[in-house]
Parts: sequence; structure tokens; C-alpha cells
Amino acid sequence: MNVLHIQSSPRGDKSNSIALTKAFLSASRKILPTIDEDVLNIWDENLPEFDAASIGAKYKAIKHEPMTDAESHTWNRIQELIGRFQRANRIVLGLPMWNFSIPYKLKQLIDLTAQRNYLFTYDGKEYGPSLNIPKALVVYTRGSTYREGTPIPPSFDHQAPYIDFWLRMIGVHQVRSVIVDNAWNLNDAQSAASVARSMRARKSHAHERISIDYPKGGKIGGLNGGWSSLLRTAL
Repeated sequence: MNVLHIQSSPRGDKSNSIALTKAFLSASRKILPTIDEDVLNIWDENLPEFDAASIGAKYKAIKHEPMTDAESHTWNRIQELIGRFQRANRIVLGLPMWNFSIPYKLKQLIDLTAQRNYLFTYDGKEYGPSLNIPKALVVYTRGSTYREGTPIPPSFDHQAPYIDFWLRMIGVHQVRSVIVDNAWNLNDAQSAASVARSMRARKSHAHERISIDYPKGGKIGGLNGGWSSLLRTAL
């Protein structure tokens, strides 16, 4: 099974989202030892700019027009990135919330790879998927939480709804979203209680979105057991 593991934080070992997706994949390997992980860290990939040259190459490709050497180089790099999505059987994506939305480098990856007839189709009337990926897991990490009656109500969420929609548009059939709120939790005990509540809810309902409070300081170790039980069915 080819798992495309997209890391969208630049913080490396200090990243909560990367630590959590790694914990999930580690737990998954105990059940599916044949996982072939393709790590795509958007900060290490030297992504081409989606600028006038890239857009020009895109339209020349659509019209089957000849490209300059520079355009061909850019378009070949874009196709390499697209190929990693096309080869994926599953997607695991971790992303922090930046200013109530997604990291700009992740949007750059989406703009580069979400090309017509490669990741999606459009017949002049409707959009459709080009991929056929059964499942994806997305882990969202946030410093706070969206609540009604506060300056950041749920309607202001420009992170999870966008990514969930985009994954389904390109051809992911089932998107499991785990939202990890409140990075200011005082200790692991608070987060352990939150994980337990979510696990009980998961046993009684077919949830596609789970919310969990996170321990202050990114203390992942104490949560690995909970993540194993909670998330491993997502693949």
C-alpha cells in the first residue's frame, strides 16, 4: 500500500502535526506492515512558484502547444508532484492552522498539482475526480478552538472544510478528519480524558470528524496508545 504522507509544517521534530501523523503511521504498520510511505514535506521539496511561467506552461499543456525549455522544466516538475498523488493508495496529511487557514506552502502544492485531467476533470458543466483513493486521514492542529459566541465561530473555519472538500474533489472517497484543539492544555491528563471521550464516541457512532484537546508543549508520547486505538482503522 502506497501512503502519501504530506507534512505541511516547517518545524520538523518540533511540529505537533508531524509528530501525530508519524504516531498514526507507526501504529498502522503494526496492522499493515506492507505500508510504503512516500513522505512529501512541502518545505523540503523546493516547490516551483506557481507564477506566470508555470501558468503559461499549464495552458500550453492543455492546448498541446510547444513549450520553452524553462516551461518544460517547470511542467515536468509539476507532473512529478502530480504522479505522487496518482500513485497513492492512501493519503495522510497533517497541517497546523495558520491565521485560521492552511500554511501557504500547502496551498502552493495544491495550486501546482490540482490540474485539470490530472487530479480532477471538468466537462464545462461539472467537476469530477481523476483519482480513486479509498481513504485519507487529515490531522488538524490548532492553538485554540472554534466556538459559537466567540470572535472565531465555527463559520470562520477556513482550514478543515477547504481541505476536506479538495480531497473529495480529486477522488478521495472517505476523509477522516481529526481536529486537535487547544494547544494550551495544562497536562497530558486533560488530553487523555479528551481522547477517551472521543474513543467512546467513535465506538457508538461512525464519526468522520473527531475533536481532541492537545497537551501543552506537544507531549505526544502519552497519547500514542490512544492514537493507535482511535486512528488505525482510518487506513
